[in-house]
Formats: sequence, C-alpha cells, structure tokens
Amino acid sequence: MSVREDQSTARYGAEPVAFGRKLAGSQTFKTMFREGMTLVELTATYLDGQGRRDSRRLPRAASLAYATESMRLTTRLMQLASWLLLQRAVNEGDMSLDQANHERAKVKIGGLSSATDGPDWEALPRELQKLIRRSLSLQERVKRLDRALRDTPGAVAIENPVARELGRLAAAFGEESPGAWHGNR
Repeated sequence: MSVREDQSTARYGAEPVAFGRKLAGSQTFKTMFREGMTLVELTATYLDGQGRRDSRRLPRAASLAYATESMRLTTRLMQLASWLLLQRAVNEGDMSLDQANHERAKVKIGGLSSATDGPDWEALPRELQKLIRRSLSLQERVKRLDRALRDTPGAVAIENPVARELGRLAAAFGEESPGAWHGNR
C-alpha cells in the first residue's frame, strides 16, 4: 500500500465506531433505564403485597423455592439498577467514565441466574415467574451493552476494508476525498 493510500485510509475512518458508547447515550438506553426502574418498582410492590399472600399458600418445598428465587430476583434487580444508574450518571455528565468504570467493577450484573424450568419453577406463582423472566431478559440486554462499552474501539487495530478500498480509489483517481466524487468539492 502506498503512503497516499495509507493516508486516505486513515482519513476515511479506519477507526471503528464505538457503537456501545453511542447506544449507551441513545433513546434505546433511556427506554432500558425506564424499564429497569419500573421492573424494580413492580417487583417490590408484588413481593410486599400479593407475593406475600401467594407465598403463604405454597407447600414447604415450593415456599423454599419462592424465598430463594425472590431473593435472587431482588439481588439481580438491585445490581441491574446500580449499573443503569451509573450509566445514566455518565450520560448526564454527573460522573466521569473513569469514575463509573471504577464503581461498575463493584456491580455484578452476570451473577445469580434462576432456573426457569422444573418442578420448583412450576410451583412458583405465575406473577413471580413473569417478573423473573423479565429480569433475566433485562440482565441479558445490560450484559450485552456492558460488553459493548468495555470493547475499546482503538485497542485492537481492525482493518476497515471499505476505507482501504476508498483510499485506493482516491489514490487511483487523484481525488482528495470521497465527497469530491459527489460534486462536493
């Protein structure tokens, strides 16, 4: 590759786009945040109200499963809420990315799974099952976003084949930029 091709490649965006950072600041994140906070409220309301009544009617083994799963659910939701609040603080400029990363290391968004089948699961009240499933779904989305945020675009040199070809075309035709091809000179 010639020096001119190499310069053209660099000029046309050979750097990968930080999709995780863009997603974290998007409307999609705001929706995920609201969903997470709503799920925390719904769970608290259920466990303090109807859930107590439901758990009293369960046989002993199912009652133990209820206690275990409700504890896992609340722990999972508190960890997810912590992560979401940290990310919102970064988005709103209340916390630096470095501060958030330091705090985020204390948050365990991948732990405490729940078995969603088997006799213990089937014995749980349907509303608790629904809340657990929703929390697991939210957990997976948060984990994906967290991974995307932790993937540093500049950490690994990734060759962008489109940028390379644009650079070659620009070099071949003596063009300064791709915009020139569209009459934007």
